[in-house]
Amino acid sequence: MTNPTKNEGMTNFGYDIVSDVQKIKKEKNAVILAHYYQEGDIQDIADFIGDSYYLAKKGQECQQDVILLAGVVFMAESVKILNPKKKVLVPDLAAGCSLVQGSPIGAYRAWREKHPTALAVTYINSSAEVKAISDVIVTSSNAQKIVESIPRERQILFGPDQHLGRF
Repeated sequence: MTNPTKNEGMTNFGYDIVSDVQKIKKEKNAVILAHYYQEGDIQDIADFIGDSYYLAKKGQECQQDVILLAGVVFMAESVKILNPKKKVLVPDLAAGCSLVQGSPIGAYRAWREKHPTALAVTYINSSAEVKAISDVIVTSSNAQKIVESIPRERQILFGPDQHLGRF
């Protein structure tokens, strides 16, 4: 027995998964957004492929009622924040991110409380709860520009990506 290949249209034993997915997408008025790191077969059936910021923006532009985000949970949360009236699904609720896990809401809140006058600049790779108590949400492509626009005398809390923050 062999696994189906891309060239076989994900067909095995007469079962065409791609056709079924396309049919269900049409019936449910759904769109599939997939992160770059998803397997090729998932990218092949996705309507849009990109990084977390791109997918959040594409989700905001979608006309479909249902958005399936093939990625980690924080990405689906970002899409939902931008689309509060749409149903946003994520295939695996256990799909996490080390940055999210490393910045639990309680620790982030305590950090903010310890520095009440500081401006919290938060990388997009964070939970919806952490984003909600942040002042500014940034991406890797705009973080430097945004941080440089903040007056130098203003204390900045940058998280949860310490490497991007140091840069």
